[in-house]
Amino acid sequence: MSTPTPGPSEELGAFLRAHRELLKPADVGLTATPRRRTPGLRREEVASLSGVGLAWYTWLEQGRVTASRQVLTSVARALRLDAAGLRHAMRLAGYHEPAGSGGAPEGLAATVRPVLDSWPASPAVLLDRHFDLLAWNTPWSALWGSPESVPADRRNLMWLMVADPRLRTVLHDWEPLAMNIFQHFRAQAGPALSDPRTGEVYARLEEDAPELRHWWGCHSVAELTARTVTVRPAGSAPMTLSLSSFHPVDDPSALILLFTPTTEEDRTRMLALTERPLRAVEGQGGERAAG
Repeated sequence: MSTPTPGPSEELGAFLRAHRELLKPADVGLTATPRRRTPGLRREEVASLSGVGLAWYTWLEQGRVTASRQVLTSVARALRLDAAGLRHAMRLAGYHEPAGSGGAPEGLAATVRPVLDSWPASPAVLLDRHFDLLAWNTPWSALWGSPESVPADRRNLMWLMVADPRLRTVLHDWEPLAMNIFQHFRAQAGPALSDPRTGEVYARLEEDAPELRHWWGCHSVAELTARTVTVRPAGSAPMTLSLSSFHPVDDPSALILLFTPTTEEDRTRMLALTERPLRAVEGQGGERAAG
């Protein structure tokens, strides 16, 4: 039986509390006394630094009140949140929600799929706000395996990163990228954290990768950073790919991931890998015709 997913207000409170407990008094110019037992800052210290009352700040951490943009900015400043942390806090409070998040995923997939197909040597995928896979190109399937072979309720990037054996085998040093994906999901998801689909994804992760539950239970956030990854597909020499990401204009809550070969040699190998399944299909068709 899955644990209910907290609502946005509770998520905001837990997020603020986690960062309060990480700070040391010296980080904000306070002096710690030998008798101090509280890990991190006290609530009254954050309230004082933010210019709000102690009772109100306590209620904020408990998810019982909402904060204005201005007050939440002051709290974030007191907690030394970076840009990603402030953006995440704002979204949890209901601000800066991306436009177009209610659009039909089928329409978005149909619009973006020709863009994905325009990269014949670069694996690319379209994700919705829950990181479910909406569309992908042939190089993506050739490298990581076809998402259609994964049950629909597990066709999610977070699940693939931690529970799909092929991806973890092909992607060398997969853990830093996987952790970054979880952090980025939390940073940009906002109210999607309380959607039933998010709870379903977390339940599948709990079933299939319980040893990593601290990843999706963590309150850390970060942007998905550009990076170079090494992949080692079966039957192919290793390749280096450069990861980039961007949002479709039609739905800024969605995300496109693109893995671009870094050298001409990598591009040639990626093309050969992409053409391999096509040749196999053509060969099967020839055998059937001959029979």
